[in-house]
Amino acid sequence: MHSDATTVEEYLQTIPPERGEQLRQVLDEIRPHLPEGLSEEMSYGMITWVVPLEREPDTYNGRPLTYAALASQKQYMSLYLMTVYGGAMTEEEFRARWSGPKKLNMGKSCVRFKDVSELDFGLINEVLDAVSVDAFVDTNRELQADRKKR
Repeated sequence: MHSDATTVEEYLQTIPPERGEQLRQVLDEIRPHLPEGLSEEMSYGMITWVVPLEREPDTYNGRPLTYAALASQKQYMSLYLMTVYGGAMTEEEFRARWSGPKKLNMGKSCVRFKDVSELDFGLINEVLDAVSVDAFVDTNRELQADRKKR
């Protein structure tokens, strides 16, 4: 569900209360593991942690690079871990190491869940701890260079 909220608090207040509480629990758990240098903001209708344009202005779409995001969707909640899509741990390794109480429901970088108790915070926090902003920017630059070569 897309939101027009402009702040994280406004976003959490505009979604159903039980979802807001669930997302607050996720925020409390992952915020300490997000690397310094990211900006927390609302973008794409969800909570995002981005590399500010002042740090990396050369992006493919002119918008800040999204490191991670959190959203309440229609049928579930989503935690987007962009470092799994192009970072220190591959998607395959992440899937293999998942030890949540329920089977992992995941797209390329999106972990979908209906209740916070389904999440493997040990693995999620390890992924967030593993990639600094500098490493994330370097990986993005390499990917952009590869795209330009094609």
